[in-house]
Amino acid sequence: MSARDLLAEGVARLQAAGIAGAGADARRLLAHAMGIEVGRLTLVLPDPVSPDYAAAFDRMIAARAQFQPVAQIVGARDFWGRRFTVTPDVLDPRPETETLIAAALALPFDTILDLGTGSGAIAVTLLAERPMAHGVAVDLSPAALAIARRNATDLGVGTRLDLCLSDWFEQVTGQFDLIVSNPPYIGTPEIASLSPDVRLWEPHMALVPAQDDGTGLAAYRHICACAPAFLRAGGALLVEIGPTQGRAVAGLFTKAGLQDVAILPDLDGRARVVCGFAPKSR
Repeated sequence: MSARDLLAEGVARLQAAGIAGAGADARRLLAHAMGIEVGRLTLVLPDPVSPDYAAAFDRMIAARAQFQPVAQIVGARDFWGRRFTVTPDVLDPRPETETLIAAALALPFDTILDLGTGSGAIAVTLLAERPMAHGVAVDLSPAALAIARRNATDLGVGTRLDLCLSDWFEQVTGQFDLIVSNPPYIGTPEIASLSPDVRLWEPHMALVPAQDDGTGLAAYRHICACAPAFLRAGGALLVEIGPTQGRAVAGLFTKAGLQDVAILPDLDGRARVVCGFAPKSR
């Protein structure tokens, strides 16, 4: 069977399963099964595919038809120009999180703290972009920390990033120029409305905050209450938010004594990041 025939069959199976973007997903999976970049797939479509490649593609299409995210199936996601290992133990790094990266890189920093690091995408990216910086990344999931450690090592920042099993600030010491976080912010009532890719496959603890009251704000309350003690004078706190949470989270920043609080939009114009600064003198 040719690659073109396999691709058409895969697209049809994904469409029948109700997968949005079936064509793009099938192309990425076939390229991965064949060990080539997606951009080269068109060149090999007329060629026959070996039984091993065809079997691998069949398994991948079956997994995607069950709504498993493509990044989990292929084991990687590109983020800020780098390829990160992804498993079901961590959130799939998303393009909107790059809004936080851009905002952080506009600031001066030598030390960072990443709360709820997951795959390590935020901390690893910031350290890779600032070769003299050092950081600490914490998570409550040992499995997530293992993935973050692998990404830090693979992307050349392992010696500059300390990884710590911690419930937010519990095991953290010292102060930092920059604290960043993409915490769980989905309110419990919203779970049913999430896409199956997220609802069925991504780690619940990374989606919904512990002791959620239905608003999805519990993690922000804790982070804002504790962060000022871990920020150096003039240091910045940046968090990713859901698009309807800007005003509420900005209020928590102000209540915590942070200054120059701002809500930053993503490329689609939706509120995506809240930032604020510790006073320069205390």
